[in-house]
Amino acid sequence: MTAQAKKIAGIGELLWDLLPQGKQMGGAPCNFAFHAMQAGFDAQVVSAVGEDQDGREILEVMKQLGLDQTFVQKCAEYPTGTVSVELAGEGIPRYTIHEHVAWDHIRWTDDLAGLAGEVDAVCFGSLAQRTQFSRDTIRRFLEATRPECLRVYDINLRQAFYNKDNLVQSLGLANVLKLNEDELPVLAGFLGFTGSEEEILSRLLSEFQLKLIAYTKGSEGSWLMTQDEVSLCEVPSVEIADTVGAGDSFTATLLAGTLNGLPLKKIHKTATEVAAFVCSQHGATPILPAHLLAELKPTDQ
Repeated sequence: MTAQAKKIAGIGELLWDLLPQGKQMGGAPCNFAFHAMQAGFDAQVVSAVGEDQDGREILEVMKQLGLDQTFVQKCAEYPTGTVSVELAGEGIPRYTIHEHVAWDHIRWTDDLAGLAGEVDAVCFGSLAQRTQFSRDTIRRFLEATRPECLRVYDINLRQAFYNKDNLVQSLGLANVLKLNEDELPVLAGFLGFTGSEEEILSRLLSEFQLKLIAYTKGSEGSWLMTQDEVSLCEVPSVEIADTVGAGDSFTATLLAGTLNGLPLKKIHKTATEVAAFVCSQHGATPILPAHLLAELKPTDQ
């Protein structure tokens, strides 16, 4: 990381996924920040953990990953977040995202106000806005960013922790949108948008004055759409270990390439290759190959 490294933040949930084979640190903001850090950015995680063993262990894992913990708050009143994962019929996982946990109570502080004024990009979602407390903090953070800051709404719909008002208000605070093929119909239904995928995406781009939309379709590839350009990219063939964190790595790569001024199609190709690599590895935070990271360097380097 250089002294002039641009600053990126992920704000929201930080938790343990309690899997049948053991627990694994989770939460989109941390996964996103880790991959942004690998790409050479000053990456910060804004969240909260409890003053408990789970919280101490999360901070230790973050330390091992090389992630800064400055903006991970300690919350004495609530436990560290957990998600119970049970395997239902035919091995299909069923998730229970437990409520009344630390990341539901991220506090607004002077330090957060200072960070908000410095970041070049911030990524947020819908899950951490399920409580009024954290929702207010996240929105104050977004409103305190500079006009040129990339404010990325990676929708990440989970269980029933979203509603029309929250989605629409979040869109109004964002200038970049990321969503998948399951989330697009939900959002379109709330907004009353009809038509083809491309027509709905074009309308979202226009009506919410977005700079960029990233639309992912799993094995069918993905689209990037700006006011001037559309990029389609297929998914490379890889042997999948698991898909955890692949979307977060895609988002981080997308932002890294954009902040480094790379052409849209190159950004798209690299983001797709990074996500495919993450799918080929176990866990959300594998070390990326040097050749992929090299693709994200600014063209003047």
